[in-house]
Amino acid sequence: MRTNDTHAMHDDAGTAAHTPPAVRGRSWPLLLLAAPAFVAIWSGWVGLGDLTGFGVVHPLPGIADGFTLNTAITLPIGVETYAAYALKVWLSAGVPDRARAFARWSALGSLVLGAAGQVAYHLMSAAGVTQAPWQITAAVACLPVAVLGMGAALAHLVHSTDPADPGTHGVVEVTATVVKANAGVVAAARPSSTPPAPRSSRSSSRSSGSSSPSGSSSDTGLRVARLRAQHPNLSTVEIARRLGVTDRTVRRYLAAGAAPAAVTVTRPTVPDEAGPAGVSDGRDTARAGSGVAA
Repeated sequence: MRTNDTHAMHDDAGTAAHTPPAVRGRSWPLLLLAAPAFVAIWSGWVGLGDLTGFGVVHPLPGIADGFTLNTAITLPIGVETYAAYALKVWLSAGVPDRARAFARWSALGSLVLGAAGQVAYHLMSAAGVTQAPWQITAAVACLPVAVLGMGAALAHLVHSTDPADPGTHGVVEVTATVVKANAGVVAAARPSSTPPAPRSSRSSSRSSGSSSPSGSSSDTGLRVARLRAQHPNLSTVEIARRLGVTDRTVRRYLAAGAAPAAVTVTRPTVPDEAGPAGVSDGRDTARAGSGVAA
């Protein structure tokens, strides 16, 4: 059997050693796809910006008069960059549900808007239009502001830990459940406030050579005597099992006098046999002395 197990372990080790590693997708095809798309999208947005009033400006007048900037480049940078960012958030793991939903719809909207901008530019360029209609100009002028607002909102939602978010609500509930469970365990393990019964010098000297898992020696002796008085037919093995001690401990207490004090066992009072209030007729109790026999 050991030889077979050894062969099986060597076979498993050989199989694991010859298992080829997982192949990850390479990124260079994506670069080849993105390069021509970047050129076409960039030229389309810049051309649309020229038709809608975007152009060369002096952003720092009086400070750097010679510094100029063509604001048409803000369109491809803003719209397409946000579309890529929203796609990443949408398809990433561990994102809150609200952020994922917002990223999904805004990414799809950005892609549709980018496609519409490209279509509008190429149609007007093919028709020889030198100035876009005012409707298109108004829509294009709002794009930088809209992209800024959507980007800020999405970034806030990604880093949000709002308990009302369904994506984080489950984590809060699980954490609360774990805390409650731990509190219950601590409460159950907390010791009782009842002080332990004092040990007599007699029982301490008698049990100095052994220890009892159920408490002091006097308590164990009382429990042994009480159980034997209630059930005279029980064997020492059964008494030891019920009290959680060894059979030897039960026999030692029974041979040494069972309990250091008398034990009173009370049975239910029958209405016909009950005497006057507060008076016992002597038949309701049975005393087990120190020498109770099996």
